[in-house]
Formats: sequence, C-alpha cells, structure tokens
Amino acid sequence: MYLTKVLHQDLVTAAKNVNYWTGVTTLMPLIGAYMADTYTGRFTMVLLSSLIYLMGLSLLTMSQFIPSLKPCNLRVCQRVRTVHEVIFFLAMYFISVGTGGHKPCLESFGADQFDDNHPEERKRKMSYFNLWNIALSCGLFLGVTVMVYVQDNIGWNIASLILTITMAVTIVTFYVGKPYYRYRLLEGSPLTPLSQVLVAAIRKRKLLYPSNPSLLYEVPKSKVSPARLLAHTDRLRFLDKAAIIEDEEGIVNEKSHNPWRLATVTKVEELKLVLNIVPIWLTSLPFGICVAQTSTLFIKQAAAMNTEISEQISIPPATTSSFAAVAMIISIAIYEKVLVPYIRRVTGNERGIKILQRIGIGMALVVLGMIVAAIVERKRLSIANEEKIQGEKHGISMSVFWLAPQYGILGIGDGFALIGLQEYFYDQVPDSMRSLGIAFYLSVIGLGSFLSSFLITIVDHISGKGDKSWIGKDINSSRVDNFYWLLAALNGLNLCIFVYLAKKYTYKKVQGRIVAADCNKTDQAELMP
Repeated sequence: MYLTKVLHQDLVTAAKNVNYWTGVTTLMPLIGAYMADTYTGRFTMVLLSSLIYLMGLSLLTMSQFIPSLKPCNLRVCQRVRTVHEVIFFLAMYFISVGTGGHKPCLESFGADQFDDNHPEERKRKMSYFNLWNIALSCGLFLGVTVMVYVQDNIGWNIASLILTITMAVTIVTFYVGKPYYRYRLLEGSPLTPLSQVLVAAIRKRKLLYPSNPSLLYEVPKSKVSPARLLAHTDRLRFLDKAAIIEDEEGIVNEKSHNPWRLATVTKVEELKLVLNIVPIWLTSLPFGICVAQTSTLFIKQAAAMNTEISEQISIPPATTSSFAAVAMIISIAIYEKVLVPYIRRVTGNERGIKILQRIGIGMALVVLGMIVAAIVERKRLSIANEEKIQGEKHGISMSVFWLAPQYGILGIGDGFALIGLQEYFYDQVPDSMRSLGIAFYLSVIGLGSFLSSFLITIVDHISGKGDKSWIGKDINSSRVDNFYWLLAALNGLNLCIFVYLAKKYTYKKVQGRIVAADCNKTDQAELMP
C-alpha cells in the first residue's frame, strides 16, 4: 500500500518489489544462521542482528520526520523525492539484514532451552513451536490492525516511531534474560564434517560393505558433549563407506585418525539427513508461492472492495490479513489442546501425527484456499463489470469480508504447514545445524516470494498477448482469478509428489547421549524416532 499510494508504483512493480524484499528478508537467514552456528553463537547473533534491525527502523522513522527526507513538499504529490526512495529502500533492506540473524537464531535459541534427552522437556518443545507461532500471529494481528490504523488515520511517521520504540524495548528485555538462558557450545563449521564424509566415501568407493552395520566406525561422545549419537539407516548406503575401517587402520585412535579418510556413523547419518531434506525443501516451494499472495494480491483485492463496516468505520485493506492471523491462532490452539492429546492416545506417537503428515494437511488446505480465492475473485470481477468500476479509486459494493474464507483457510493451512516445516527443519537436521535448519524453513518463504515474482512476470508476459493480461496495472483490469487457478493446479500436482516422498521418508533416529551415568551402557541406548 505504501508503494502504490505514496511512491505511486503500479500493481506489477509494487508486487515485484514486495516479493523481492520478502525474498531477501527470508533468504538472509541462511547467512545469519551459518555465522551463528559456526562463529558467534545464537545469543550473540540475535543481539547483533537486533541492533541492525533497530538501525533500519530508525532510518525509516527519520525518512518520515526529517523535512528534507520526506516523500514530498506538499501533502499530496505525484512525484516522490528520489532521496526518500533511496532512504526508504535502504532502511527496508537494513531490516532484511537484521532479520537474517534475528529470525532463525531467536526461534532456535528458544528451542535450545529444552533438553532433547529429557522426556518431559522434549514434549514441551513440541508445544513450543505451536506457542511460538501463536505469539507471531498475535504480533501479526496487532500489526495489521493497530499499526495499520495508525498508518491510515494518524500517519506513517507515528507508526514507524512506535515500531522503533517497541524494537528498542524488546532488545533490552531480551538482554536482561542473559544470566538465565541455556547456551549450546559451538562445534565449528557444520559444513566441514559433511564434506569430510563425502570425501571419505569417494576415497573408499571400491571397498565392499561390511556384513554387519555394527562393524562401521563409531566413537562415543565425551561425557560433557551435548551431541547425540545417530543410529545407522539403510538409505544412501554409498555414504556408509566413509565409516568402513580399512585393514591397515587396525585399532582406530580417536584423536589421531584422519577425519577426511574415516568418519563416524553419526557423521555419515548427518549427511544423509541433509541430503534427504532437499526433496522436501523443493516440494515446499510451491506452498511458499501461495503464502506470498497474502501480502500482495490479496491486499490489492481488499483495496478494490467495500471496506466499510458502518458510515463511520472502515477496514484498512492491509487489516484483512488479520483474518488469517485469527484463523491460525484458533486452529493452533485447538490442535495443541484438543487434537494432539487425543491423537497421542490413539497412535501412541508423542507428536500425535508425524511431522510430514502435518505439513501435507497444510498443503492440501492451501490448494483449497487458492480455489476459494479464485471463485471469490471471479465474483468480484463480475460485480466490478456490472458496476462499471475502472481503476481502484472507488471500491465495489462487494464487502471485503468475502475475503475472509480464503484468508481463513490459508491461516489454518499455515497452522499445519508452516509450523510443521519449522519443526521439520529444526528437528531433522544435525544438532549442530539447527539455526541453519530454521533458515532453511525461512528460505521456503523467501524463495517462494522470488518465484512468485518470476511467475507474475511470466504470466503477465504470456497473458498480455491476449485481450486482457491476468495481472495488469490495476486489479479491476486484471484476471487474478486465473492466476489463482494456476497456483491451485500447481500446488495440487506438487501435493501428490510430496505425499509420495513423505511415504518413503525415514526420520532421524537418535541413540541417546552418552553421559557419566551410562557411559558403559552404550549397548542399552534406546532408539528414539
């Protein structure tokens, strides 16, 4: 809305800019997470990135208050100052960089406060991701109601100032808890041991597999190490050759052996985990494309509809996102407090349903949501044509509450798929890569936004050759309903592929951590899926 109303960009340009920014914002965590897991630790990264985030918000606030940086001299103008555009986008991308360390590390740092080896804490961690997303949805709700009201009725400058002050308070609050947190010890670059396994497997490619997997090399972790041993699996057996003990090696010296020649079973299984994540990540991308529509085309639909509740009260278009937030909060609460306890009793699974099953349910709901969005948009266009509405200066008589079903279905779908993806990428990566795991999840949304921009460009180019472009200069001269049908079809096909992969998937199996009390009882370690 700011790009179209204040910077006077057309729909295609504004949608692309939003998707580019969202894409960068959700891909930057890959860098921030790697730095945290390798060098700084999660607490330090959260603190540093939060300060960069605060710098971006401060710059955004300055662009609204300092006269020479404001968009225009007059209250209304058709040409915005170049300096304001530069400062605006600079501030927004400062926020992107800050998010790169803040988002993946804060969530994984919170999950680190629970001990995976303690049954009760492990169960609480499963609830943690649900509660985390309820908190995020509450923040989203406040953002698209209170903050949007301030932006539309008081001013963008006051809204930016409130956000800046809020962020400053949260940084102080987070730092005050420093003495009470649990901290995971750094183990160096998580990519190095993965590379060592691959190199060792290639070097030993001509060796025969041992008759029994128990003959593969494994070294118990030290008594103080938080790392856990992984059980051997039969998938990607080629990599097992990295753990074969060659005859000339004899008895392996744990301290002096060459890790580029011989790897432990745990390290081999960690590489298998990473490789098995790739197909799931790829099949999650179409879901990310659909998520991108809620902050772009859905908002423009709302802007072209009747947003009045009464003669005195109207809903800002961006506030329609609260429909999804409310639906997500309600669905998560019901899932956590009603469905999970019941399903646990039926299946005996401590999660209730498997992680990939939860993601699949969310993906199915997203397909349904896009179908509903297409039907509603077709109805809206029909009314716009009947009322001879051109452009977007005046909304049609159709109420904006017609968008509630598509937002609601996608919100419920997010409650399954988004949280499922968070759990999956945190739980199914090696323990030393958990910040990167959350970054992988965020990259689904980020790359989904880039793919959405790319798809919009392709669709606009192809459909523009006909009578009416699917995505034109304004929503009423477009055929966004056809674009929604395309997304529904793509995601329906993708869902079939995802279900096939989920049936074949093997989850991480942990033997348990070796501690002082049981360091001589490794053969009694219980496998935990």
